[in-house]
Amino acid sequence: MLTRRAMLAAATVVASLVMAVPATASPLSSEDRISARLDTLRQSPDGLARFLRAFPKGGDLHNHLSGAVSTESLIRYAVSDGLCIDKTTLAASYPPCTATQRPAADTNTDKGFYSAVLRAWSMEGFDLHGPESGHDHFFATFGKFGAATDRHKGDMLAEVAEIAQRQNQFYLETLISRQGAAVRALAASVGFNADFAVMRQKMLDGGAMAKVVAASKADTDADYAQFNAALKCGTPSASRACVFPIRYDYQVGRATNPEIVFANLLLGFELGQVDGRYVGVNLVQPEDDPIALRDYHLHMTMVGFLHQLYPKTRITLHAGELTPDLVPPADILFHIREAVEIAGAERIGHGVDVRHETNAAQLAREMADRHVLVETPLTSNAQILEVSGPEHPMRWYQRFGVPIGLATDDPGVSRSDITADYVRAVTEQHQTYRQLKQISRASLDHGFIQGASLWRGPDDFRPVAACAGSVLGGANPSQRCKQLLHDSPKAAAEWAQEAAFRAFEG
Repeated sequence: MLTRRAMLAAATVVASLVMAVPATASPLSSEDRISARLDTLRQSPDGLARFLRAFPKGGDLHNHLSGAVSTESLIRYAVSDGLCIDKTTLAASYPPCTATQRPAADTNTDKGFYSAVLRAWSMEGFDLHGPESGHDHFFATFGKFGAATDRHKGDMLAEVAEIAQRQNQFYLETLISRQGAAVRALAASVGFNADFAVMRQKMLDGGAMAKVVAASKADTDADYAQFNAALKCGTPSASRACVFPIRYDYQVGRATNPEIVFANLLLGFELGQVDGRYVGVNLVQPEDDPIALRDYHLHMTMVGFLHQLYPKTRITLHAGELTPDLVPPADILFHIREAVEIAGAERIGHGVDVRHETNAAQLAREMADRHVLVETPLTSNAQILEVSGPEHPMRWYQRFGVPIGLATDDPGVSRSDITADYVRAVTEQHQTYRQLKQISRASLDHGFIQGASLWRGPDDFRPVAACAGSVLGGANPSQRCKQLLHDSPKAAAEWAQEAAFRAFEG
């Protein structure tokens, strides 16, 4: 298989040969026409937003479920569950309410209280130039609204699936955790052991981890029952989102004791082996947290060790969600490299500090050769890290051939959506139509959804032999192509997107 660099070099040679041929007038292709239309809209905010809302936008590969649902829904959940809200911190908790709390139901009658909660639980109205940093406000929201999410995972998934479908996306990979108390208890009973094999075996002994896996699967079943009820799946009035392709990446909090991190990772890897709804693992919480910094190398070795034992479970990691203002100089030199080389990450999230990494250019070339995609939530990067425009490394990655996939991160908290990130890609990162199309395709092709790809190879968007003779996204693929689309959820999603491109480009 050609490496990414070799493919780019070959493309350059072909382009030079084509340029040497005398030009002749020919009709513009549909892609050329739509590309020209995008260029006319670059200075028209409303027109650009309409254009990109309709544009087929692949998959969302970096999406935290608890942070993706709208803040209005979170407040509604808090009211329906009878929660209490602290008058000072505005954090939700279970009743009974104390003298320092108010019933969440007060948000129904007190507009000022409602507005205060909305702002505390999201980036609504946040002043990036105020005394509190966007980083601190953003991450603090999760502890404030967390209790409101406990009983509504299926409702949240339903809302987020409908949003993704309305945004003309074709796949969602969302992050979730399971059985936190049980995992912590198991970790405490085993304790930490630097010999990962011994620690893993102790967690498996007596079926201890198997019980947590079974409980996690039961939780997932319950969430999907709630999801189906919310969307009226199986009824004549079922939402189209009932059949929207969704998979989970199991998220592991990194700012805690190492035995808890390991136990959670083990649960995520086990789930990925036995439950097709779980396809990957990820580490979450602020990368600049003191514990996360102290144990970063340890965490990478844990992931790498477990991946050798559970190759079916895929790896995507938050890495490089840092700036020099957040961490000591030594901690900004190696996070992305260790995620790729030690943990074996196939995708990384954020990757903003890459130019501070030791031998950054070599690392980028390695990522391109390995086809490591960077999940790029431009809105989130601007709000949390205050990195945007020319300071953002998106175009730097692209110069090395590193694949990019735009993502939302926590659109509910950010008060944003995937269209806004595509708008930023055009207005701040100066992306062309063909680059947007490449990004959109990559965000599906690098998804961990099961099945063979429609494409010949990673980031090589030519159809496989079975579909090479068929019109991409057409209504009548060949029998061999039909079989691929039947057998592969990934190829089916990619074909649906190609059909959407055909319609969009007219």
